[in-house]
Amino acid sequence: MVKLRKYLYERSQLHLWIYYFYMNYSKTILVAPLNWGLGHATRCIPIIKALLKNGYRPLLASDGVALSLLKKEFPELDSIELASYNIEYAKNGKFFKSKLIFDTPKMIRAIIRERKFVKQLVDDGVIHGIISDNRLGVYDKRVPSIFITHQLNVLTGNTTYLTSKLHHWFIANFNECWVPDFEEADNLSGRLGHLKNHKINTKYIGPLSRFEKNDAEKIYDLMVILSGPEPQRTMLEDKLFNEIKKYPGKVLFVRGKIEAEQEVFNFLNTTVYNFMTSGELENAINASDMVLSRSGYTTIMDLAKLEKKAFFIPTPGQYEQEYLAERLNFKGIVPSERQEHFSIKSLAKAGLFSGLKNFGRPQEDFGQLFHLFEGK
Repeated sequence: MVKLRKYLYERSQLHLWIYYFYMNYSKTILVAPLNWGLGHATRCIPIIKALLKNGYRPLLASDGVALSLLKKEFPELDSIELASYNIEYAKNGKFFKSKLIFDTPKMIRAIIRERKFVKQLVDDGVIHGIISDNRLGVYDKRVPSIFITHQLNVLTGNTTYLTSKLHHWFIANFNECWVPDFEEADNLSGRLGHLKNHKINTKYIGPLSRFEKNDAEKIYDLMVILSGPEPQRTMLEDKLFNEIKKYPGKVLFVRGKIEAEQEVFNFLNTTVYNFMTSGELENAINASDMVLSRSGYTTIMDLAKLEKKAFFIPTPGQYEQEYLAERLNFKGIVPSERQEHFSIKSLAKAGLFSGLKNFGRPQEDFGQLFHLFEGK
């Protein structure tokens, strides 16, 4: 008892009174999204809500802006800061893969640290289950461990086979792999989330979104949503600030910078926020005719749920976003443009595309999915 109390105080920086809560609460589930942009954290929001609804106690764990976002969304929940993967994009897209290879030793050290940290949590009886969204070291064989990913195929050009096999090796440490998509041919992730032959214990749980569609009155002609690691987030922000000066309609610009205080300012035809909460984003997207953003998978799931027209600018050199943008462009759903070629005139293409649509198929029942934590 004294050991766990000391651990919670010194190692997790949680208040001592939480110790008594954890000892009396039957099922505490660690929810740990990767801090790579905001998508991994935001798609965990409906899962956290479902855990609460089903009587579990989520313990939030991440780092950087991902953890900051979850703490703003769930201020009543306890959280732990994990080791950072220190992921940064190259300034030049053609060096994207080489930059990640260069940063691999830092990532491995972070994975080892988070692995040890989770082991200590299980040793001390703090957690009873794990949901990891792409955090490779957040698992433990002694408690049910779930891995969430839409990338069963990790696209890296001519090294795709090797990176995918390495990813599968990590996923094999978990009891189940949840893919936020449908298994059928009509899906959002394409070959990213669908393998022909594999031994991974996979469950397709349907697209995840924190949003609901409503018939809000249209206020904005264009909404810009930025996210993702630096320096590419700032590079696109600088480019778009110059471009939207030429846009004739009303613009809402969300910079995707999770900071202590929300800041709002106006210039010309544009209202700028540093960040928005989930509720604010839901209302704003519903009140916008079109969304301009990166082609991250979580963004695609959100816009499909809200059935929005969009325009995508994939992160230079990021194979996943480039593939998703090209796939939707080819299908006539959402147009896209490379960052260096984009101009405000490019948005005119959107009128020729159908826009994203909600599948209308039921999501997997979380109550059934959570049976893994009950030993069923």
